[in-house]
Formats: sequence, structure tokens, C-alpha cells
Amino acid sequence: MWTEFPEISEPFINNFAALFKYDQTAPMLFSSGVFWILFIIFLPLYALLKRSKVQMTLFVVAFSLYFYYKSSGLFFLMLMGTSLVDWLVSKWMQKLRSKRARLSLMWFSIILSISILGYFKYANFFLWNWNKMVESNFQPLDIILPVGISFYTFQSISYVVDVYKRKIEPTTTWLEYIFFLSFFPALVAGPIVRADYFLPQLQQNRRASAAEIWGGLWLIICGILKKAVIADYIAQFNDLIFNDPSLYTGVQTLMGVLGYTMQIYCDFSGYSDMAIGIALIMGFKLGINFDSPYQSRNLSEFWRRWHISLSSWLRDYVYIPLGGNRKGTFRTYLNNFLTMLIGGLWHGAAWKFVFWGAMHGVGLAVHKACKPILKRIPDNWLTGFIFWAVTFIYVSLLWVFFRASSFEDSILIINNIFIDFHWNQIPQFFEVRMEWCIMMISLIILHFTPQWLADKVQYAFVKSPWIVKLLCFLCIVQLVIEFMTEDVAPFIYFQF
Repeated sequence: MWTEFPEISEPFINNFAALFKYDQTAPMLFSSGVFWILFIIFLPLYALLKRSKVQMTLFVVAFSLYFYYKSSGLFFLMLMGTSLVDWLVSKWMQKLRSKRARLSLMWFSIILSISILGYFKYANFFLWNWNKMVESNFQPLDIILPVGISFYTFQSISYVVDVYKRKIEPTTTWLEYIFFLSFFPALVAGPIVRADYFLPQLQQNRRASAAEIWGGLWLIICGILKKAVIADYIAQFNDLIFNDPSLYTGVQTLMGVLGYTMQIYCDFSGYSDMAIGIALIMGFKLGINFDSPYQSRNLSEFWRRWHISLSSWLRDYVYIPLGGNRKGTFRTYLNNFLTMLIGGLWHGAAWKFVFWGAMHGVGLAVHKACKPILKRIPDNWLTGFIFWAVTFIYVSLLWVFFRASSFEDSILIINNIFIDFHWNQIPQFFEVRMEWCIMMISLIILHFTPQWLADKVQYAFVKSPWIVKLLCFLCIVQLVIEFMTEDVAPFIYFQF
């Protein structure tokens, strides 16, 4: 039958075969149409298998590994191997009574996980710096960074540490553990899920309520709007500035920096919204990962609102083990600095990331040192605005080092803003980039919308008739079509 219609059968066979091939140039993304088609097929099968926890677990693990294969190729085998080692170590630790033996096993697992992460992410960085010191010719190793390795490595470490501390019991089966480690909504770009929060939900195997399903759909719509409409659109101008900063004026450069400040928030929080929404539809809660971070009035508050799963992980597994605030004032500042230094290096193998993390560490230390003085200042709208402005400017300038191609480009961009800035160029910029400016202004207004109002809008969507929900979804699809670029832009945090 198929041979009679080759013009139909060949494209169908090729497209079907492509579903089982890894394409490095087109990894599977939440913002791609292929993923949503597969997810729509996945959901009814998932609902049918939900009655049996074992069958549901097997199905989700298979889909998660397939998703990771389409995102990162054969590195899904490394993920399976890591999960097996972690699980065997945790089961062995549970049986041991000797604290020294259990501690040795814990460090064996941590060192193994960090070594794998270190090889893929930092080998060329350290080799480059070594060769710079000895002045030899450096040929970088041909290393491909597995997508999401930083995220699932941190989950792996927290699981083993929590088992060692007897905070949690190890999972009964390896299948349950790999379900936790490979859970596809959070696998490639977080949130970083903690075992003590997630595994009890797996044991309960609870079905999502209607409110959770519609709430999850609302989060997915918000995530698509943030990523595929706003972030990808404003990125087109931002990229021009950061790719060749010497060509642009101070006003254009400033707008590019402000644009990237909002872009990285929309890109990453958009992914988080989609991940949390997908998990919620499946009956799992991942927790909030962003809480209007640019409303913060100091750096400490910023890190309580930005990438919450990472900042809480760094607090619990780096800052507190270093001594936290229990070792005196100087050690508190030093521990803050070292924690943020590690956070910066986690984001990327380059000195600009180290600098970015170090400066956040310095900022946190300065804020803690100034707290006695700040408490004496009256808390009114003027001081609140000043504190907010200082925090926002500091965070925005540090994003320059995060985004720029090099440290030198970062300095050039900042110099452009402060040296070549002319107020009279602003009206011209608004005239030329009217659509971009309108989107930025709308985004800023939305970001500063009170949480109670945002909750009311979500509640209204959840309670609305199905036709309203459908219209909202179709409007988002239309916006994506209107603003989409030629290629689906990868999420910024895929590289971490």
C-alpha cells in the first residue's frame, strides 16, 4: 500500500525515523513543536498507567531517557550509570554502622560525580590556564558537554549526602531512584529537585486534581510567553550589542544590557514555569524557582528570589558545611564569598563566570556588613526605591560579564555606557526600536505586578470555561508564530 504512494510514504518514514535519531543541531526543547506533540501522546498513556506505580514509573523513566537522548545523545547512558552507582552506594551506606565507612562511601560518590562533571565542563578550562602559565601551545580537547549535567549532578550529590545524614532512606529500587534523577520536566535545566521533597510524592503516586491540571496549563502558557515570545524576540537586539559592542553607542549598549537582564529572566523562568507546569499536570510539585527577583531591594533578597532551587542548594550543601554564620563575622563573609564563587564556576568554565560569582559574593558580604547601618535608615518609598535601584543596577552590570564573549568585551560594554552615553539619543532609539521598547516596558510592568493580582488572574483562568482556556492557548500560539525566529533558540541554561 505504502509503495503505491511514495510521495507520501517516504516523508512519513523519514520523519518517523528522525524521532529515533539524535540531531546535535536540533536538541529537543520544551519550546519545540515536536516535544508538545509527543507530550500530548504521552499524557493519556501516562494517565492509563497511573493506576500501577511500577508501570507508571517504567513508562516515565523510558520517556525521560528518550527525552534526554534527543537532547544530548548517548550521554543518557552516562546518566543511567551515574544513577546506578549512586543507588548502590546509598544502599550500602544504609547497611553500615561505622560512621567512618559511611563517610568514605559518601565522599567516593561525591568525588566520582564531581570528577565526571569536572572532566566534561572544566578540563579545557584548566588545561588552557595551565598552558597559559607554561607558555606552551594548547590544543583543546574535543569534549561535548552533556546537556543538564550540572543540574542532575547536584541532585545526585544532595541525595547521597542526605542518605549519609539519615535525613532520607534510600529508595527501595533503582527504578525509583532513576525516576527521580531523570524526571524529564526538570532534567536538562532544573529546577534542582531535592529527594526529600520529591520521592514522597512518587510513593504517594497521587493523581493531579482538576485545579492542578489547569494551573499547570497556565504555567505552561506563561512559560511559552516568556520564552518563545518575549525572550527570543528581545534577544535579537541584545545579541547585536554583545556580539560586537564596539559598533554601538552608549544608549544602544545600555538598552542591550537592560534587554539581556530581562531576557535571561524570561528565558530561564519561562523554562522553569513550563517544567513546573508539566510536572503539576502529572501530579508532581517541583516548587517555585523564581519569585519576581528584580523587585529585590538587596542582594540577599535577590538570591532568595532568583533560581531558588540553586541558591537553596548552595546554602545547604556548601555555605552551611563551610560553617555558615557559626564561625564569626569574618568567616561568615568568607563563606558567603566562597559559596558564590562556586556558584559562579558552576555556571561556566571561564574567568568571567568566576568574576561574576565573586562579585555577588562581595555584594552579599557588603550587605551583611552594612545591615546595622541600614536598619537605622527610615523605611519609606524613597529609601525603598534607592535600595531597589542600587540592587538592580549592580545585578544588571554583573549580567554583562555573564553574557559577554570575554572579560575584555565586558569592560568595553560598561565603558560604552558610562563614557559614550547621550540622553538626546533616547528618543531616536525609541523611534527605531519601537516594538522592542514596547515589549520591554510591558515586561517590566508585568514583572512588578503584585503577587495577589497574579494569583487572581491564574485563579480566574483555572475557573474559566474550557472555551476561554482554548482561546488563551490559541492567542499564545498566534503570538509565538508572529514573533518566532527562523530557528528555535535554545534555552540559555542548557549550556550549564
